Amino acid sequence: MGGHAIGREVNAPAGELAGLAAAAAELAARASYGRLLSWLAWQWRDIAAAEDALAEAFAKALARWPIDGVPSSPDAWLLTTAKRTLLMQARREKLAQDPALLALFPAEGEGNGGNAPEAEAFPDHRLKLLFICAHPAIDPAIRSALMLQTVLGLDANRIASAYLVKPGTMTKRLVRAKSKIKATAIRFEEPEPAERPERLASVLEAIYGAYTLHWGQLDQDGANDLAGEALYLGLLAAQAMPDEAEALGLASLLACCEARRPARLDDAGRFVPLDLQDARRWDGAMLREALALLGRAARLERPGPYQLEAAIQAAQMHGVIAGSMPWDDIASLYSRLLTLSPTLGARIGHAVALGLGSGGALAGLHLLDAMDDASLSTHQPWWAAKARLASLAGRRETAVAAYERTLALTVETAVRDWLQMQLSAMKAG
Repeated sequence: MGGHAIGREVNAPAGELAGLAAAAAELAARASYGRLLSWLAWQWRDIAAAEDALAEAFAKALARWPIDGVPSSPDAWLLTTAKRTLLMQARREKLAQDPALLALFPAEGEGNGGNAPEAEAFPDHRLKLLFICAHPAIDPAIRSALMLQTVLGLDANRIASAYLVKPGTMTKRLVRAKSKIKATAIRFEEPEPAERPERLASVLEAIYGAYTLHWGQLDQDGANDLAGEALYLGLLAAQAMPDEAEALGLASLLACCEARRPARLDDAGRFVPLDLQDARRWDGAMLREALALLGRAARLERPGPYQLEAAIQAAQMHGVIAGSMPWDDIASLYSRLLTLSPTLGARIGHAVALGLGSGGALAGLHLLDAMDDASLSTHQPWWAAKARLASLAGRRETAVAAYERTLALTVETAVRDWLQMQLSAMKAG
């Protein structure tokens, strides 16, 4: 944090300064919002107040930076400004004489007008804040969404789309959750070791959710930043709880996915499916770390969904390296996953693995068609799987219709281009 040395550029034209200011504020919001908010919320013991203060700091940045220039450390400027807002609010509420409060906010240097912020070393409170949001007093149905907004900085609209609810509904739920944290005086401190396991599942769910929300966003700036944040938190959770097999499993799963991210697009920016990727483009160090984490999890002999998903990823990557995908082994792993977590994604993955293995494409298609889920009509992975298996089974009309539906549900340009190529080839054949 604070590493985005942009410089003041005070002699630049006004229009250029405004552009630099907006770009710097956008970068700080995208890359540092979660860290800033977590630090403020942890220190102030009030998530809603921290959000308001940080929003005001960004507003002041957009007003001041075009005039004064972008500070060399935008993150520190925003933090100092938000802290000052919180302190002034406390003084207005006649709380400034509270020794505990004053200890949280040392000398602010109010005479500098907010243009020479103090250097800040940010302690990482994000993992702690995740565990606070997983407190038993908070409705389990909103915990992960609260974490996504508070710690990873996702807006309510984006979270609402992931949970298939209206943005207004999600906003109300989040506001209620934050109000409950304040009203019930939930402790802003690390949970005791005995309290951690019962909260871990919600924490891992939020980290995984944040990663998967941004995994497919090849076209969007900042997607890699947020995926990196999720990976970092996953690795941090595994380090903090080394005897929790699922924490290790999730860290392994995310590391596997990140290891192959560099190969998802070729040098021309074209999408490359996993089984066609060049393994030489993968991050070898990241892959080795993923496999080491999975090995540590396996030795604990407490299998869980994240470990099995990581094993599936590892098996697929091994198949790419070996030049022969072990589809029957992957189908077996999916069968085990279904006994623990029969999600729609796992069912689709099992159908594809079965269809590409010894079971045959028609068997995989039968499994897909037998699924009964209200979301299938708009679920892109299901249509993509159907298109692939129908093509292999020689059912040309079914494949064409499935590819057309998949295209209609796909927003990423590179993926759309690849799907269009498959569709054109199918029609030509």
